[in-house]
Amino acid sequence: MTEQTSRKILVTSALPYANGSIHLGHLLEYIQTDIWVRFQKSRGNQCTYVCADDAHGTAIMLRAEKEGISPEEQIARVQAEHETDFADFQIAFDNFYSTHSDENREFSEAIYKACKEKGHINVRNITQLYDPKKELFLADRYVKGECPKCGAADQYGDNCESCGATYTPAELKNPFSTISGATPVEKESEHYFFKLPDFEAFLKEWTRSGTLQDEVANKLAEWLDAGLQEWDISRDAPYFGFEIPDAPGKYFYVWLDAPIGYMASFKNLCDRRDDLNFDDYWKADSDAEVYHFIGKDIINFHALFWPAMLSAAEYRTPTAVNAHGFVTVNGAKMSKSRGTFIKARTFLNHLNPTYLRYYFAAKLGASVDDFDLNLEDFVQRVNTDLVNKLINIASRTANFVKKSGGKLSDTCVEQDMVQDFINRGDVIAELYEQREFGKAMKEIMTLADRANEYIQAKQPWAMNKEEGREQEVLEICSVAINLFRQLMTYLAPVLPEIADKTKAFLNLESLDWNARSNILLGHEINKFKPMLGRAEMEKVEAILEETKTELAKENGETPAKAETKAADKKTAKKEKPAKKKGQKGKELREDGNEVIAPEIQFDDFAKVDLRVAKIVNAQYVEGADKLLQLTLDIGNGDVRNVFSGIRSAYAPQDLIGTLTVMVANLAPRKMKFGISEGMVMAAGPGGKDIWLLEPDEGAQPGMRIL
Repeated sequence: MTEQTSRKILVTSALPYANGSIHLGHLLEYIQTDIWVRFQKSRGNQCTYVCADDAHGTAIMLRAEKEGISPEEQIARVQAEHETDFADFQIAFDNFYSTHSDENREFSEAIYKACKEKGHINVRNITQLYDPKKELFLADRYVKGECPKCGAADQYGDNCESCGATYTPAELKNPFSTISGATPVEKESEHYFFKLPDFEAFLKEWTRSGTLQDEVANKLAEWLDAGLQEWDISRDAPYFGFEIPDAPGKYFYVWLDAPIGYMASFKNLCDRRDDLNFDDYWKADSDAEVYHFIGKDIINFHALFWPAMLSAAEYRTPTAVNAHGFVTVNGAKMSKSRGTFIKARTFLNHLNPTYLRYYFAAKLGASVDDFDLNLEDFVQRVNTDLVNKLINIASRTANFVKKSGGKLSDTCVEQDMVQDFINRGDVIAELYEQREFGKAMKEIMTLADRANEYIQAKQPWAMNKEEGREQEVLEICSVAINLFRQLMTYLAPVLPEIADKTKAFLNLESLDWNARSNILLGHEINKFKPMLGRAEMEKVEAILEETKTELAKENGETPAKAETKAADKKTAKKEKPAKKKGQKGKELREDGNEVIAPEIQFDDFAKVDLRVAKIVNAQYVEGADKLLQLTLDIGNGDVRNVFSGIRSAYAPQDLIGTLTVMVANLAPRKMKFGISEGMVMAAGPGGKDIWLLEPDEGAQPGMRIL
C-alpha cells in the first residue's frame, strides 16, 4: 500500500452568478469538485475548498431594479438560496463568500495598480451602442435586431441563432435595446484595457506546461497563434461593481474581479482560521497547490487573462485548471419547454441527491467532453449499482451478525480476498487523483460484484438453517461486512450521506482512506438500517412536469396553456398524395420497376460543387430528433451552417475537427431551426449505420472534389 506525504491544496469552483438559481448544469462542476476535495481530505491532505457568488455586473443591477430592491439585497437573497442548494447536495465548501466584499475590492485594486505601474494598462476611446432612454452602454446580450446575413428577426448582438453568423452589435439591422426597447445610438467613451499581448511569450509556455488538459492547450494555441488582443477591463456607470481607482465613473468589468474572488474568499477564511496562511498559498514561490475546476466555456478567462494578471502582480499561477464539458439531457441541450432545464431545488423536491452525485461520478472523466444525463439510464444505473450491488452486501448479511451477538468474527477466513480489496485502493486512489471518476466507479463496482458473488456462493441464509453452523455463518458475514467497509471507504467522497450511515452502522469514527488497512475483527456493529431506496422513473417524470410548470409561471401562463403553446410550435406534417407502393414499401414506376430517382444529364451533375469541409463545431438541435447543426469551414474564410440528419450515428464531440465533403453550391434552405447552407455527403442504410464521406489524407478545407 502506497504511503504519501501530506499536501497543502487549495481548490476552487467557478463562481455561480448571483442572478439566478443553481441548475443541473452548474451541479456537475460543484459535485465533481466536491468529490475530488473529499478524496484529498480522506487521504490526509490539507485540502481547502472555497467559492463565492459572482455578484457584480449590469445583469444584477437590472434584476434588482426589476425586483424593486437594492443590488445588495438581491445578491444576499440569491446567495442564501445557493448556499442552501449546495448544502442539500452535500457540497461541503470550507468557505462560500461573495465577490462584493472588502477583501475582493482590495485585491482587485492591488492587482490593477501593479499592472498599471508596470505599463500593462492602456486607455483609449471606443465607440459602443448606447441606450438613450436607459442612459447606459449596451453589452451584446442587451441588443437585438435582424441578422445582417440571413435577415432572421430577434437575434442577439453577437451571433445569429438561425444561421450561425457572428457579427458586432453595430451590424444588426433595425437594432433595439432589450432593456427599454429604444433604438441604440453609437457613443464614444474612454475605456481601460489590460495589455494581454505583453504576456504572449509567457502564456505560450504556461499553457503548455501541463497545467491544462491537452485539448484545452491545443485550443488556446490557436488563439495564441492568431495573436492576442487587449482586454477591455472597464465599464461605464451605471454599473454595479468596484470603481476603478483614480477613474471616477469607471468600474472594473465583472470578469476582472470574479477570479480574484477566489483569493478574496480564501483570505476571508484565513482571517478566521489559525491553521491557514494566505501567503503560503499565493506567494509566487509557494509550494502549495492551487486547482481551479471550471466549464470549458470560460477557459479563456482562466487560462489567459487570469494567469497573465497574476504574473503581472507577482502572485503564483494555478497548479492546474481542470475544465469540463456541458450537461445535456437525453442527448439534447437542456430545455425549459421539455422540462429538462432542471433546477437543483426541483430535483431535490423529488429525488435523493445521492443518486445524482453517483451518476455524475459514474460517467465523469478528465476530458472536456460534454456529459449526457440520460434519464432512463440514470434510474437504472443508480438502482443497479447502489441498491442492488452495494447496499445489498450489508443488508443481506448484517442481521446474521446481530443474531450472533453483534460482533464480527475474531478471525478473517478470507484474508487474501479482503487484502486484495484493500490493495485495489491504490489503483482507485490514482483514478480519483486524475479525476477519472467513471473509471474509479467501474473498479469499485467490479469489487462489489465479487463481494456479491462470494455471498451468493456461500449462501449464509441457507447455512443458518442448519444446526451447529452458526460460527461459519458469522465468519462469512464478517467477511462480507469487511468488504462492504472497503467499498464504502472508496465511495465516501461520492456518497457522503451513505458514508455517514455506514459509519453509524459499523460503529466507526472514520472511513478515511488509510484506515482501511485495518481489518475489522471482533468489532461490534450496530443494527443495519435501510440506507437508500430505489430511484423511480415516476419521480423523474414529476421533475420534468414541475420544470414545465415553472416555465409556465415565468411566462405568466397556466401549465396547460404552456403545453398547448409548445405543441403548436411543432411543424405539422403536410399530407402527401398516396404513392404506388410495391414490395417492402418501394415506390414503383408505371412499368413496375423501382423508382430510383429522376434522370439527370451529365451537365446537371457537373454543376455540383463538392468541397472538402472542416467541421469546426457540431451541436445537437433542440427539438429535432435526427439533426445535428454543423459549422463547416470550406476555406478562404467561408464558413457555412448546415443541418444534417446524422444524429443517430454521430455524437457532436466526435465530429469537431474532422474533415468531410459537402455540396457547396446548394441553394440555402430555410428550416424551422434556421438556414441550412449546404449538404454534407453521407452513405448507409440509416440508423447508426450512417457514414460521412471523408476526403483523402492531406486534403485541406476548400479543395474541390473532382
